[in-house]
Amino acid sequence: MSQQLSGPMLAPKQGEAKKLMVLLHGYGSDGNDLIGLANYWQSAMPDTLFVAPNGPQKCPMNPNGYQWFDLDVNREMSRLTGGEKARPILDEFFEQLWKQSGFSAKDTFIVGFSQGAMMALEVGLRMQEPPKGIISFSGGLIGPDDWEKQINIKPPVCLVHGEADDVVPYSMSINSKTRLENIDIPCAMQIEPGLGHTISVEGLGFALAFMREVEKGNVNRS
Repeated sequence: MSQQLSGPMLAPKQGEAKKLMVLLHGYGSDGNDLIGLANYWQSAMPDTLFVAPNGPQKCPMNPNGYQWFDLDVNREMSRLTGGEKARPILDEFFEQLWKQSGFSAKDTFIVGFSQGAMMALEVGLRMQEPPKGIISFSGGLIGPDDWEKQINIKPPVCLVHGEADDVVPYSMSINSKTRLENIDIPCAMQIEPGLGHTISVEGLGFALAFMREVEKGNVNRS
């Protein structure tokens, strides 16, 4: 039996929705946490429907929160195997969401924080058609060494990371940028000095500027 994801939504500030933004929360959090990002972007993106699903599993470290996959001592291996297990659940969520809303990948920004950022890249880079864009806050690629063989699309990617992050090292974003650009995926990145494992107002502004460039057609998708 397939697993259905649910979580909060925020309707467009004005008129009918013309695009979609899916927000994926971090480990031990929930959709209510990430839907708050919409408050920073809604005025600049008034025609956007925001959706923030809860992860598929209750988090053992925080019974009130959720996770996309388990974490064990070997973080790298748990990300690899966990991402592969969680990907089909999110794939189905997107298919159902697009069916219900009338949108498709090309109308959709995928945004994630931490574990949710890892899943945004894991899922968004493997879709049948490129999403409008992928934004990763404090995350990075978690695919296998030969992950490039699984990628047939080139959506624009934005990476934002705090240099003082002691949960997910910022080197993960730097390495991800290199790997993405090696296969000609357009990638913008901002590393923020002194910032820990969180999202800053400056980071939100950088991501918004990235999305505006995508909307103007200044960043190619293929």
